[in-house]
Amino acid sequence: DHPEIQEEIYRKDDRLLTLLKDVYVESRDPPVQVKVGGSEHLPCKQEEKRLTKLGNLGDLDVKKVPKGKISIVEALTLLNNHKLHPQIWTAEKIALEYSLELKEVNSLLEFFIPFAVQEFPKETKKAI
Repeated sequence: DHPEIQEEIYRKDDRLLTLLKDVYVESRDPPVQVKVGGSEHLPCKQEEKRLTKLGNLGDLDVKKVPKGKISIVEALTLLNNHKLHPQIWTAEKIALEYSLELKEVNSLLEFFIPFAVQEFPKETKKAI
């Protein structure tokens, strides 16, 4: 907005340019330290995996998951099974079936609820 400020910003200052030309920066990386006995290769811990329990949505999901975890399709399946038959699909059975911690299964069943699609009968559609 102020032309005098813009002029001051874009004005060359020869004194500062000469000082800047005198500046020299030298940078070096610190020397790399080699560990004694570093040539040994320790085997890394392999993550134990299990085959997924897939139903009719098997083509949409992964085939193997680490133990203690579930895939999206498995999560939806077990939540639906528990919703339809809670006396059969208890938290203990789900934990055993899917190699999960009981505490995590209880949290899953408490906080994640699959949605249900409801269709209205045709006679009520006319009323709406």
